[in-house]
Amino acid sequence: MIDKLIDKIIEKKSPIVAGLDPKLEYLPQSLLDKHFKSTINLETAAQAILDFNIEILNNIHDIIPAVKLQIAYYEMYGLPGLKTFIETANYAKSKGLIVIGDVKRNDIGSTAEAYSNAYIGYTPLQQQCVQAFPVDMITVNPYLGTDGIKPFVDNCKRNNKGIFVLVKTSNPSSKEIQDLVTADGLKVYEKVAQKVNEWGEDLIGNHGYSSIGAVIGATFPHELSQLRKLMPKVYFLVPGYGAQGGRAEDIMGGFDDRGLGSIINASRSIMCAYRNKTWSSKFSPREFALASRAEVLHMKEEIHKALMSKKSDSHKIN
Repeated sequence: MIDKLIDKIIEKKSPIVAGLDPKLEYLPQSLLDKHFKSTINLETAAQAILDFNIEILNNIHDIIPAVKLQIAYYEMYGLPGLKTFIETANYAKSKGLIVIGDVKRNDIGSTAEAYSNAYIGYTPLQQQCVQAFPVDMITVNPYLGTDGIKPFVDNCKRNNKGIFVLVKTSNPSSKEIQDLVTADGLKVYEKVAQKVNEWGEDLIGNHGYSSIGAVIGATFPHELSQLRKLMPKVYFLVPGYGAQGGRAEDIMGGFDDRGLGSIINASRSIMCAYRNKTWSSKFSPREFALASRAEVLHMKEEIHKALMSKKSDSHKIN
């Protein structure tokens, strides 16, 4: 799976994953008016969000390799919201995109196996097995240790899927636990990094990276660079770009000399681009998806320039 993702990153020349984490307040008024003419309920809300997602995907699918769907924003709208999650994932796949389910699942034993089967495995139905959620990769929480991760790793091997393990997250209070120093002098996130290396050593692809990846926040650039050295064969999913404050220069430590190694997530800055001062003067709220495209292209250009600068600096040092 990691080779599929990297091939698309190379093909699109774009290490960007668009996060579709929608709330009704992100939608333009014209779309709300269209769906709430008579009835306002979970079904009409979920349908409005689906239309919002599809319009954005129609305008950016050719310039991104992947989309990330944070399931909490769909669960918020109940069963209709989960249906929209599935329909959005299927539509993204129909456009040739890798779909990352940001579900952060984990538990112990058979419960972890059930979570794993739901998202990157198959649900047995008597004489057949079906996939419950049409995603290619998911995020997982390592807090329960190896026996909580093993079912996910096993399904990655069986079904050509991938996972991103939370290692150093983008939120400020992550330091409260992730930066605690253990008995051997390593911080908790460094210990988790060691385990991620172990879990992924049997799933190294042709590009030299494992299908067992890591989530590393853009808001911690020093740690990002440090973890690139600690996990040379682990691909990074990097949230925190844009609305959370991460900049192009902050994420350079996550890339290797080939410009690979990280895929950078932006959510609100893409979905709500039509409200951004830069784009609101060029696009009307009805043209929200065109503004999203403009934001992705701007982000792509920023990252490309930073990568070229990094490459140039590297040559000067050598």
